[in-house]
Amino acid sequence: MLQLGPLKLNAYGAMIALGVVAAVWLSGRRLEQRGAGTREDMSSIALWGVPAGVIGGRLYHVVTDWELFSGHPERIVQIWKGGLGIWGGIFLGVVVGIWEGRRRGISTSVLLTCVAPALPLAQSIGRWGNWFNQELFGRPTTLPWGLEVSDFHTRQAGYPVGTLFHPTFLYESLACLALCGLLLLLDKVVKRDGYLFLYYTAGYTLFRFFNEGLRIDPAHSAGGLRLNQWVSIVVFAVSVSMLVLPRRAKSDLPA
Repeated sequence: MLQLGPLKLNAYGAMIALGVVAAVWLSGRRLEQRGAGTREDMSSIALWGVPAGVIGGRLYHVVTDWELFSGHPERIVQIWKGGLGIWGGIFLGVVVGIWEGRRRGISTSVLLTCVAPALPLAQSIGRWGNWFNQELFGRPTTLPWGLEVSDFHTRQAGYPVGTLFHPTFLYESLACLALCGLLLLLDKVVKRDGYLFLYYTAGYTLFRFFNEGLRIDPAHSAGGLRLNQWVSIVVFAVSVSMLVLPRRAKSDLPA
């Protein structure tokens, strides 16, 4: 936490804020390049979409980890201590952002295309908040880049002091940054508006499935898989289906 006079700036919140700023800049720039709107439009969309995303992300975390909040309702609003579920954030943030975009006369498909690379960019930056909070690390490892956490967090995870862990937050940060770059390249060949967003959801869930399997933080599970792995499977399957089925239907049309 950074103390600036009476103002206390939490590092977790600061990283999320930096991610939002980067995402609004990139998506606003892309919106202007398409002649579909202005950066001011995107800032206004973010003014509604970002708080909705934070609320959605927090609700997802609270619902899926209710045992952490049962009997302690005051913890629900303590976002600065960590705990935002990406899928709740993406869902509610995108829905509210689309609503505001339509109010401004911006096509939903164009808006989704513009924000698709910006979302993993924001995630790439925001994930560093987990490092400051010393949370969401993975299984023990002897790899050179193993993560060292405090003695308290090491014992809390059930391991002896000095154990190094997989820095799963770093893996996801780098993967999201690579996904952002890949989507920017794909944007040059994907001609149908809106489809780039499906490449984002498919790409992110593909990596998230494997990265989630490395994590050791408590999570609901079934069939040997964590909840977020099951969510990744469903979102990936739906995304790929929506990408493939229209092509297949088109190929069935008579010449």
